[in-house]
Amino acid sequence: MPRKVKKRSIDEFVIDRVKEMRSEAGFSQEDIAVWLDVSGGFIGQIESRNFRAKYNLHHLNELAKKFKCSPRDFLPEQPL
Repeated sequence: MPRKVKKRSIDEFVIDRVKEMRSEAGFSQEDIAVWLDVSGGFIGQIESRNFRAKYNLHHLNELAKKFKCSPRDFLPEQPL
């Protein structure tokens, strides 16, 4: 039986924030994948709690360009 994967709270926060902004803007996981030059399945793994995949700083910088915001907008104001 595979062991349960637990993402860190900071990773979950960032993932949830990107997903929220993506949904509000009407973008799909595939849109994000194209922007980041990764597969749609990878974005699905990032948004799933069952995989270790997560966004890195390069991803957040590229997403900030597309969302016309600061990379800081994906991070919490206070440490978690």
